[in-house]
Amino acid sequence: MIKENIEAIEKRMADAAARAGRSDTVTLIAVTKNHPVECMKEAAADGIVNVGENRVQEAMEKIKEFPENHLVWHLIGHLQTNKAKQAVAHFDLIHSIDSEHLLKAVDKEAGKIGKVQDILLQVNVAREESKFGMEVEDFPRISALAKELTHVRVCGLMCMAPNFDNVEDTRPIFRIAHALYEDMKPQFPEGQVRYLSMGMTHDFEIAIEEGANMVRVGTAIFGPRQY
Repeated sequence: MIKENIEAIEKRMADAAARAGRSDTVTLIAVTKNHPVECMKEAAADGIVNVGENRVQEAMEKIKEFPENHLVWHLIGHLQTNKAKQAVAHFDLIHSIDSEHLLKAVDKEAGKIGKVQDILLQVNVAREESKFGMEVEDFPRISALAKELTHVRVCGLMCMAPNFDNVEDTRPIFRIAHALYEDMKPQFPEGQVRYLSMGMTHDFEIAIEEGANMVRVGTAIFGPRQY
């Protein structure tokens, strides 16, 4: 059912964009946490290019199964500073930069291998204690620091909305994130800030309606996770 699931999600994405009067591209990131490589290979055969992983170690094992390396790998889960070296070596885009300490660690490890690491700044817009992400008040300071570092490139912003019973309650969270995203664009070279990563299986349509151009969907593609 993976192919049918992908087609259904892409249709829902297109419909959400149409409702918002959008004609730009929205990228689907297939989240493969706790799903076997066989499912990933099926998704890739069905056109998935962007793959999201929550854990560095799990991703490293899966990346070995794709030696042709035609996939784009996204780290969407919390990154510990002691895993920065492995993350920089394996991921194309790190969504979860949420502190000054982590930002500096990623810059340092990228410098060691001569890489400029593409990153997103993760902001805890909803101020949930159970979620990672920098405080909104810390965002300007960390964003300014990132501009001074030579081995990271800020490409946008990531946020997660609470899992509300009424999914419409996510809308104000996404609107704030979109406003932060628009505010940061002129602070960086033109065209550098281009990704707003928000929305998952339960709320990606509202996220798109509110401006997301990257959505992170796992369960709706692969079914329940196998723990």
